[in-house]
Amino acid sequence: MHLQESGEMYLETIYILSQRGGQVRSIDVCEYMNFSKPSVSRAVGILKRGGYLNVDGGGYLTLTAAGLEIASKIYERHTTLTDLFIRLGVNEKTAAEDACKMEHDLSDETFDAIKRHMAQYGQR
Repeated sequence: MHLQESGEMYLETIYILSQRGGQVRSIDVCEYMNFSKPSVSRAVGILKRGGYLNVDGGGYLTLTAAGLEIASKIYERHTTLTDLFIRLGVNEKTAAEDACKMEHDLSDETFDAIKRHMAQYGQR
């Protein structure tokens, strides 16, 4: 199953919330993303059926290995691109917004080149 950008965003959100400590429920995703409960419920169902997400009896969300792989990849792209843009002089808010737009469409080759460049110049 190929994920749409929105699916990647949900996985990244669950990843971020889980990294902050504690368990994640759909309502946490709603609040973080400012989405409606029905929208999040639909997405959770799709991600669960796709094998990216587990939901336990208490409604807590956990990423499967496949979900974690995608979420951590997107999150790394987001943080790396945000950092790059800030270092180029872009304000933090705009840098994060632009990184969010680009993180889903950037090829692995280009992203790897960005990481190599930043590492070469001691910027990551």
